[in-house]
Parts: sequence; structure tokens; C-alpha cells
Amino acid sequence: MPTTDIPPRETHPSGAQYLAVQASPEFQELRRTLRRFVFPTTAFFLIWYATYVLLGAFAHDFMAIKVWGNINLGLLLGLGQFVTTFLITGLYVRFANRKLDPQAEAIRIRMEGPAQ
Repeated sequence: MPTTDIPPRETHPSGAQYLAVQASPEFQELRRTLRRFVFPTTAFFLIWYATYVLLGAFAHDFMAIKVWGNINLGLLLGLGQFVTTFLITGLYVRFANRKLDPQAEAIRIRMEGPAQ
């Protein structure tokens, strides 16, 4: 439910203003900052996932190594996929809160003015 005590903005940034911001050094730095995190993290996870799949397909004896009771290495590596996913998500949220959000907020304020 929208609040009624905040008046709507009288004007919205134009398309030309958005393009100007996109070309600005501050926005380009924001993109570089994002890419420095996302590209290596994505490459790491894809390599880790492909390794798990390839081990599952071609290294049956290795994946069947018993670790504890009926728990084998394949099961632990599979659970590690979930752990890795949650870890990467947490790291990204922390990274975004510390690095991306302040840069994006500064760009937004310069473009639209302070939040009302």
C-alpha cells in the first residue's frame, strides 16, 4: 500500500539523462566493480560445478569412496554445491551492500536528487 505523505516527483529523468549517466565515469566504475566480483565468481562456480558433474559421470570409484558410514564422497561434494551456492549468495549480498549500493545511491542522488 503506497504512503500518501510522500508527494510524487514532478519530473522524471529523461532518456538523454539516463544515457549521460550511463556514459559517466562513475557509472563505468560501478560496472567495473560489479564485473570484478561477478565474472571470477561465476567462472569459479561453473568450473566447480563442471568438475562435480564430470566426476559423477566418469569417476564412479572416486565418488563412491566411503567417508563415514553410508556417506560417500559424491554425496559430500553434491552437498558442497548447495553450500557453495549459499556462500556465494551471502558474499554477493555483503559485497553489494558495501561496494555497489553506495556507488549506485550516489549516482541516483546526483541524477534524481535526494529521496523525499
